[in-house]
Amino acid sequence: MSGFLFQDLGVIDYLDALERQTVIFDLLVAGKTEGRAGPNNLLFCEHYPVLTIGKSGKENNLLISEGHLKQRGISLYHVNRGGDITYHGPGQITGYPIFDLETWNMGLKQYVDTLEEIIIRFLAFYRITGERLKGATGVWIDAGSPGKARKICAIGVKSSRYVTMHGFALNINTDLHPFSLINPCGFVDKGVTSLEKETGEKQDVEKAKEHLLSLFQEFFG
Repeated sequence: MSGFLFQDLGVIDYLDALERQTVIFDLLVAGKTEGRAGPNNLLFCEHYPVLTIGKSGKENNLLISEGHLKQRGISLYHVNRGGDITYHGPGQITGYPIFDLETWNMGLKQYVDTLEEIIIRFLAFYRITGERLKGATGVWIDAGSPGKARKICAIGVKSSRYVTMHGFALNINTDLHPFSLINPCGFVDKGVTSLEKETGEKQDVEKAKEHLLSLFQEFFG
């Protein structure tokens, strides 16, 4: 089976989205265990304001108390993806590819590289040069310029039997202020940006989703 099923969940609570992808993930892993191939799935959504901390995350990368987070209407969850702490919110495309990588004879490193390449090509559509930064998963702008490097897309995944869950968070029209409440992805010397900030104008999120989906279909069709 090639390709994938796609669903746009719209704006959804983080835990609801996590439950949906977990159900798909568990079914796909169970099917592989029993020798059955299941459908690959790609979910897009936006979340209400939330911070998530991955398996390797450190509590001291949260710079305010959980109480103050609640006062600001921001939730906090510890999750089983790779990576440290990051923010999700409206105006950000969060993508959850629940893929059996063996469909494409792909390992986990190649998969992460492919996610980065998709985002880099997406940004090129807007005449923005996205880059990789050695030792730092995700997509950056001015990656090689000290003091100027800023992340526009975070990536964190979990895999079992080459089946993936979690994924990427791409800042489109995202309010960047909540990132000041954390050391994003554990970095203290690098910034965060959005497509809106880089282009100087608010972007059409639905059109951005369409373009992003077409790139996933190109790489994982």
